[in-house]
Amino acid sequence: VNYKKHITNYSNYPIELSNPIKLNKKQAMKLEISLHASKLNNVAGAFKGTSDPYAVITHIATTPGSKPNVLGKTEIVKNSVSPNWVKVIEVEYEFGTPFKVAVQIYDEVRKGENKSMGSATFDIGEVLGARGNSKARKLKQGGTIFCHVAKAQGSGLLRLGLSATKLTNTEGFMRKSDPFFELSNKRDGAGGLTWDNVHRSEVVKDNLSPKWKDAIVSLSVLNQADLSKPVLISVFDNESDGNHVLMGSVETSVKALQGLEGSTLTLKKKGKSTGTLNVQKVEVAGLETVTAKMANVSVSTPSSSTFVPSASSGGGSSFADYIAGGCELNVGVAIDFTGSNGDPRQAGTLHHLPPGGGFTDYEKAIKAIVGVLAKYDVDQKYPVWGFGAKYGGVVRHCFQCGSSEEANGVQGILDAYRQTFKSGLIMSGPTVFTEVLQTAAAKATSAQEAARAQGKQAYTVLLILTDGSVTDPAATAQILKQIRNAPLSVVIVGVGNADFSSMQFLDDANTGDADVAQFVAFNRHSRNSVELTSETLHEIPDQLVRYYQRNNIRALPPVVRGDDEIVIEPEEEEIDLTLDFSDDGEIVVAAGGDDFVTGFTA
Repeated sequence: VNYKKHITNYSNYPIELSNPIKLNKKQAMKLEISLHASKLNNVAGAFKGTSDPYAVITHIATTPGSKPNVLGKTEIVKNSVSPNWVKVIEVEYEFGTPFKVAVQIYDEVRKGENKSMGSATFDIGEVLGARGNSKARKLKQGGTIFCHVAKAQGSGLLRLGLSATKLTNTEGFMRKSDPFFELSNKRDGAGGLTWDNVHRSEVVKDNLSPKWKDAIVSLSVLNQADLSKPVLISVFDNESDGNHVLMGSVETSVKALQGLEGSTLTLKKKGKSTGTLNVQKVEVAGLETVTAKMANVSVSTPSSSTFVPSASSGGGSSFADYIAGGCELNVGVAIDFTGSNGDPRQAGTLHHLPPGGGFTDYEKAIKAIVGVLAKYDVDQKYPVWGFGAKYGGVVRHCFQCGSSEEANGVQGILDAYRQTFKSGLIMSGPTVFTEVLQTAAAKATSAQEAARAQGKQAYTVLLILTDGSVTDPAATAQILKQIRNAPLSVVIVGVGNADFSSMQFLDDANTGDADVAQFVAFNRHSRNSVELTSETLHEIPDQLVRYYQRNNIRALPPVVRGDDEIVIEPEEEEIDLTLDFSDDGEIVVAAGGDDFVTGFTA
């Protein structure tokens, strides 16, 4: 078991628990945001020592009608320009919906206004999709900010009251230690089991029998709401340079602490007793576990389909777990070139390129949807297929678009789409994409098998864009049932003004475990790309989880990356966001914080 180095110092700070953003969507993931920074610019001023930084996280408003909201702030880290903040902020994130946060760093000034040390914005979807679930950005004022997201599990709060008696002094003659305690949980990282500190108490000065303020800790952060999981309580002597000295530690659990309320634990260092830890208060509130959830489930006639936990349920691995373990989302795109789209040379037809450098509705959908999925794809290589056109007098229901087998990036997909009109095709019919489905399923299965042989995982999303309902719904439904065991989700976007009511067959095909396809009419969301991506992609997390759990494939251990392995993105302009700090510690948005998507942009 490895122990993380305790880098930073800190000061007393109130415990505050942020309220997760409610997205009011079908499925949301509870995530934890954690931050640390490196080599910040010291703004304390001449002869005033080193800055005492803390960070404030604000949810930026991205849709009309929404408002920016301060999610919470970290603790203050004393005398450090490379703070490693312990406090995490919990949020709820829906796949396919933009969720941007602004991180503003301040130097605490006790008498006067706090000084800005820099700011940066992060897209939570991009952070989740990045290898190691981490992103970094240079700050205009100097230094680098690192953002990491991880799955939050369970719910509830722990209120823990601790004191200590007769601690062994580590300060030497004529001085006494300044003790504080930390709570750490055990995480399974790439290098093995590691203790991760998740809470720090205040410092009690010059006292070998300290009594600390009650600690209030989220159980999802401490032990994923599993009261039996190990918890490490460590007591340190605070040092102003951040190199705190361990005074003693003890391993226990919340469940064990509940039985020890009013009793004591022995602190040890290198096998020797170094003092007594008094467990004065242990209160658990709001705990919701899988067992508790199951107790509320009514018993009825068994269904023919197998229950599989959802992407955010407490049972088994979740979507966030699979992504954290390095599961890649591959993407394939299939485009309708049937004659019903109209002559692309004529204005008003679906494939006609608008003058002045505009985009067709096909291209708008590709840019928006693949733009979201691209955050989870490392190589940015995408096969692009066409269907419904004639080559050499023969109707082809699955042919390669562009000069390469795979397009490079979203722009490469658009290039392949436009190159197709110069390839000698004759737009024809009927509308059949069964061959595209079979091709994508075979490629998805091959990719997952190749990934598994290397100890990895790969899942595929197929985006089909069509201007009309399929010619043979029954045959299409049958193929969807045949490929339901492939690591594949199918997103079908209807472009144009056709009557898509016959696509209702997808609901009939999507029953039980066969739920792999989603149909969305583009025109219903043509004025807002956020609405389109949210509607088309929100089912993918559950579909991915169902596939892997159906095949008894658990998520891989989280990918862990050091700071030197994270690509640091260039600095950006300071965000237009003004915060109001009240005397009672409340922080609210005074102005700015808007990044609306009011039109169809991607």
